Amino acid sequence: MEKSTQTKAVVPLRSSQEALALLGHSDKHLKILRKLLPAQLVVRGQEVQISGAPDQVRLAERVVRDLVTLIRQGADLDVSTLEQVIAVAEGGGSFPAEVEDLASSLDSEITLPGRLKPKTPGQRRYIEAIRTHDITFGIGPAGTGKTYLAVAMAVAFLKAKKVKRIVLTRPAVEAGERLGFLPGDLQAKIDPYLRPLYDALFDMIDAERFEQYIQSGVIEVAPLAFMRGRTLNDAFIILDEAQNTTPEQMKMFLTRMGFNSRVVITGDITQIDLPKAQKSGLVEALRILKGIQGIAQQRFLESDVVRHPLVARIIKAYESYEHESERQPG
Repeated sequence: MEKSTQTKAVVPLRSSQEALALLGHSDKHLKILRKLLPAQLVVRGQEVQISGAPDQVRLAERVVRDLVTLIRQGADLDVSTLEQVIAVAEGGGSFPAEVEDLASSLDSEITLPGRLKPKTPGQRRYIEAIRTHDITFGIGPAGTGKTYLAVAMAVAFLKAKKVKRIVLTRPAVEAGERLGFLPGDLQAKIDPYLRPLYDALFDMIDAERFEQYIQSGVIEVAPLAFMRGRTLNDAFIILDEAQNTTPEQMKMFLTRMGFNSRVVITGDITQIDLPKAQKSGLVEALRILKGIQGIAQQRFLESDVVRHPLVARIIKAYESYEHESERQPG
């Protein structure tokens, strides 16, 4: 009787290299999948054979197919990616944006600079959101690539002549410092705040061309205060470290958007450097603008961190500590 409830499914693979990428070194990935999925998985040649109860097989097949598609997009699988794909599948979801080949998921004229590729499911959703929405919020911890990928997409839009210029901005508030207390002239004062944006650009544009773009105004890097009173048409605009904006600053920034412009707003709502009594404009905007057509909100998880593996574990430890502290009486 029990055998009659069993079912099977087969997921074909294109090559032995694809099978190796799925299985992992010494079958590391396969062992994890067998541990986390209730169905039985067997790899024979260039196909994955799945057996078990119907609902178990459906879940495992969805997971394997999503993983295979990520491999075909050029992603390198790791433990966190496996866990995230399984979690989404268990919730009844899939990766509808990610499961297309990366070349077709992006506009054919828009390609990321160099060999840059999104490395996690969260990063892929972020890239797709930027491509398909006028305004995208990228929210998450350090190391998830939210600023770097936004700059990469800005460069891609510029090279494809989808926009005429790039505008990068940040609020000049960090770790309790204010511009007036820093030494030097205005440029010397604002450079430390804008350096991460410069660093990302330097990775994607050669120095000579970058200097030409700066001189001609094709690329502008400036503090948020410099955005007041302007309307930015035909531009790709990035607001970085947006958790340190006030509600008034955020509203001012959002209303700078002109025709044929793309806006990306990045931030980490766990790293707010504003005075404790001051509300964050990013937190408020996420609440006010939720569900509005044309605006996407992509939230990154610790599994999207692509820096040293310790960074993800540090983030998780801090989150656990903060949740524990909230439960304890004051």
